[in-house]
Amino acid sequence: MSKKYHFIAVGGSVMHNLALSMVAKGYEVSGSDDEIYEPSRTRLENADILPAEKGWFPDKIHPGLDGIILGMHARQDNPELQKALELGIPIFSFPEFIYEQSREKKRIVISGSHGKTTITSMILHVLKYHGMNFDYLVGAQIEGFDLMVKLSDAPIIIIEGDEYLTSPMDRRPKFFHYHHDILLMSGIAWDHYNVFPTFENYLQQFKTLVEMTPDEGQFIYCERDPEVKKLGEASFGKYKKTPYEAHPYDIAEGITYLKTPEANIPIAVFGEHNLQNLQGALEVCQAIGVSAPAFYDAIQHFKGAAKRQEILAKADDRIFFRDFAHAPSKLKATVEAVKSQFPNRKLIAVQELHTYSSLNRDFLSNYAHTFDAADEALIYLNPKAVALKKLELMSEDTLREGFKREDLKLFTEMEELKSYLESKRYDNTNLLLMSSGNYDDMELTLLKNKFNLAE
Repeated sequence: MSKKYHFIAVGGSVMHNLALSMVAKGYEVSGSDDEIYEPSRTRLENADILPAEKGWFPDKIHPGLDGIILGMHARQDNPELQKALELGIPIFSFPEFIYEQSREKKRIVISGSHGKTTITSMILHVLKYHGMNFDYLVGAQIEGFDLMVKLSDAPIIIIEGDEYLTSPMDRRPKFFHYHHDILLMSGIAWDHYNVFPTFENYLQQFKTLVEMTPDEGQFIYCERDPEVKKLGEASFGKYKKTPYEAHPYDIAEGITYLKTPEANIPIAVFGEHNLQNLQGALEVCQAIGVSAPAFYDAIQHFKGAAKRQEILAKADDRIFFRDFAHAPSKLKATVEAVKSQFPNRKLIAVQELHTYSSLNRDFLSNYAHTFDAADEALIYLNPKAVALKKLELMSEDTLREGFKREDLKLFTEMEELKSYLESKRYDNTNLLLMSSGNYDDMELTLLKNKFNLAE
């Protein structure tokens, strides 16, 4: 008889992917949510597990269930959760359930404030390219993979380990629950200001994670990051330590080449941070039995992680990029990457501030000098997003002081920003839009046309 699980908040991006992977594994799955957006809605409907109505229904919770999977979006007073507690049904947060399903596997966790999705995507690409049998959990929809989660009888699982909270019932970071055998750490840059109020508090989470590495395990760490380097050089156990930095590379005519013993290999990703990500992925692959030549063979076909350095349009002398960058370290790395890849082109960089941290005046100083590599720096923020988070709208002068950039321009109306960008010429110019949001669904067709066609 197949096991039965009910998802509270089934519409979330990772939650619905887990639900779909469990259906594929033969489990019986039901779920609820108060709001389900695309693409979750259609995907759940196609798998025949879309809830009939929006909302919470305690009668869906019954003793015949083997477990409840609780999404971060559900509140502690959720009526379905209360009923499950009354009935004594096992309740798993998302990461706890992943661990339950992978106890017998070798667990590789990719952690850090930035680069996690890219490193995980690179590893998955290489393993898939070579036909290896593996499970995974990744934080974005990536090319060549139908789901963000796969659970099967594979001997290994690659997990993108997020430091954000586990669930409404468990305020610890998700990555504590995976009990890694191999841990990679890319870098530590204060994020999630609403959850970790001080940098010391944020740093402690990563220190605790490293301390959880078993003696027979391995810690792969980026020694270019000063905080990670300290953790790597501290002695928390007998596990193997593997430091790494950026893979050696050359740039020629806007293309990055990996310098390898056999030949220089062209790759699609670029920027010092991505060459660090790539070296980290190589170290993980070697730790699980993939040789360096096999890695190089596969990585030249890697097109990049979703929404990272994504090319929306291009012509001979210009490229229009979109990138997920939002935290200070990600913003700085992305701007510098595009400028160093195309040093002779003008760079117009636009950042949408919409996370709690980025809209908070007390956090703003962390953005100092992150825009320095751009020739023109623009900020977009929606006053409604600020009001929703019960924060104060910052002025252009405040942002200029915070970013340490006197010529920074602020836009608070999407149409004004759109008109401004559409009015510009883009001869020998790259445009970079950065955000973990969507610029209020700005219509980009006209802008893309300026890059698809020489003016």
